[in-house]
This record gives sequence, structure tokens and C-alpha cells, in this order.
Amino acid sequence: MESTVTEAFHFVCSSQFWRMAIFWTLSLIISYLQSFAQRFVAAQSKSFVYSSPPSLPQATRSVPSATNALRTPICIITGATSGLGAAAANALSMKGFYIVLAGRSSDLLAKAISDIKRQHIGALVKAFEVDMSSFKSVLKFKNSLQQWLLESNLHSSVQLLINNAGILATSCRLTPEDYDEMMATNYIGAFCLTKVLMPLLENSPVPSRVINVTSFTHRNVSGMPVDNDTVTGKCFSRLNCYPYAQIYEYSKFCLLLFSYELQRQIGIMEKSHQVSVIAVDPGAVKTSIMREIPSCIASMAFLGLKLLGALQAPENGVSSIIDAALAPPEITGVYFFGGNGGTIRSSALSYSTKLSKDLWATSCDIFLELQLASTGTSA
Repeated sequence: MESTVTEAFHFVCSSQFWRMAIFWTLSLIISYLQSFAQRFVAAQSKSFVYSSPPSLPQATRSVPSATNALRTPICIITGATSGLGAAAANALSMKGFYIVLAGRSSDLLAKAISDIKRQHIGALVKAFEVDMSSFKSVLKFKNSLQQWLLESNLHSSVQLLINNAGILATSCRLTPEDYDEMMATNYIGAFCLTKVLMPLLENSPVPSRVINVTSFTHRNVSGMPVDNDTVTGKCFSRLNCYPYAQIYEYSKFCLLLFSYELQRQIGIMEKSHQVSVIAVDPGAVKTSIMREIPSCIASMAFLGLKLLGALQAPENGVSSIIDAALAPPEITGVYFFGGNGGTIRSSALSYSTKLSKDLWATSCDIFLELQLASTGTSA
């Protein structure tokens, strides 16, 4: 008991705690104010109507007697064993997607499949173990996915990728590549997974989409070097005090910049691919993201958000993700927030073309380094 109180006291005395308590709350309020303003000003409002996920044409399948399963669009969700990922998997399975769960724990994946099938008997679900902080694991997942598609007589394509996996680590942990685990999980893993799955997304006979789950906390980033040292998080391991709140903000900011730049990169491709990219901010949701924060502090934070009327259960918080998944194919490069198909503007800095291009270049260099390392080839 005494050690718990001491831990909580030290946590509250840290600058990172107050950054979360004050600046994150203000960022959330700004997002809600924008959302309310959009709803009241009809001329500026961008609200979209749900559409059903498109069925793949029977002719695209490798067998003539295609079943409903063979014509069902594929949706991959990372971080799918709990919270928003699990809620999205359940909701989208009911909307008609073949759900591919990606998570670190085989036990939790099995439970997630059981939960989905209990609520929707006819659900089509497949699970793969993936550690998003590990490039080797991401690459193994891509190969396993392609093999599964082939063996199941499914079209070699993906219609929806939801990069949802994320952690809030309060202590410095490094991956085998010496990358910061939070930056690797929240951003680098999502970038690499999208890169390796892009051929499958481009190969889709119907419009496909990438959804990146970001956060209102990105609004606190006023400037950020996008060099290798920062994007991989190596520079943070050399600090005496681990700035976990800022790193989380950086990781979500990078994911947002990546969303906008990926949309631009797709737009300038020589071949015309109907792949759209959407960033989603679910707001404040009661999930296990704060599991490394002292339980009494986390409970107080959730209580404060509840009193503000801002705390959502995953089943409600997932609405923006579902909005993005079912938005018309022409909707791309936008920032969903607040549910009901609503969009708002992200921070001014997130629209910096120079910053997003520089991040893209750095991320591609990191991706190449990881590719070479995985094959034992030196640059």
C-alpha cells in the first residue's frame, strides 16, 4: 500500500503528468469545440452517410463457385484484442467484413474471436499474432496473410486496413533494433505494415482504404525534428527522465502526418489506384491504454473526463472509426472526430507539406534499413 502511494505521489509530481492533465484536456476540448462548431454551421459541415462495404466481384475469385465468404471484403485491424480494436472488429463484422485480427497474444486473439462469434454467429474472422514494434513480426504477418489468402481461395487483396495498435509506455523500453518501443509500436509499425500491404490494397478490385487511428494529443506538438534519431526514438533513451507524454504525442502526430502524405503519394502515382486514406481521432475512450499509469491516478483521470462528459466506452468511441470505414470511396485525406460522420481540422502544423515530406523520406529510409537487416544485407 505504501509503495503504491509513493509511486502515485512521484507520478503526480512529474512534469509529464501535468502535461497530460492540462494540455491533453485542453486539446480534447479544442477538438470538441471544433466539432460543435461544424454541426452548427451547416455550410461548413462535412458529414457523410454510411454505405455498405462493397462485395468483391465473383469473377475476381479463383474458384467458379464463390461463396459469400469468398466475396466478402477483407478488413485488417491491429491492436484488435481489446478496447477500440475489439469494438471495431465486432461492429465491422456485423457490417459485412471478413475480419482479420492482428494482436500480440494468442490467448487474447482466441477470446476476441469467441466474443465476435458469440455476438454474430455468421461472423467471418481470422487471427494472426503480430508484434507491431517488430519489423520481423510485421513481415512474417504479411507473408502469413498472403499464404492464407491463397490457401483459402481468396482474392489476393485487402479492402480495409485499420492501424489501431498503440501503447502509452511510462518507462523507456527498446526494441531489438534499439528503437523506442512506443514510437515503434504507435508509428513505425503502422508505417511498415502499410508499406508491405500496399500491393494488396492496390490490387483490390473495389476501392480500398487505410485508416490511421491518431489522437487529439497531437495538437500539443508545436515542432518536431523528423530525423532518424527522433522518429526511431533513440534520442529519448539518452535522457535522464523519459518524456512519455511527449513521445506519445509525437507518435500520434507522426501517424497523422503520414496519413496526409500517404494520400498525396497515392495521388501522384503513375498508375491510378483507388486507395483512400483517413485519419481518425476517437476522442477520450476508456480502454487499457493507461494500464502503466498508477491505478488510482488512472481512475481519477477517467472520473474527471466522465464529469466533463467526454469519456466514452469503446462501443461508443469506435463510432468515428466505423464512420471512416463506411464513408464513400471518394472521401480521403480528412480527419474524423466526434461520430455521426463528422470531420474537423487537425492542428495547423499537421498540414505542413514540408514536414510530412521530410517524415516520409525519413520513414522510407528506416523501412529500407529494416528490410536490409531482415535479409542480413548491409546498406
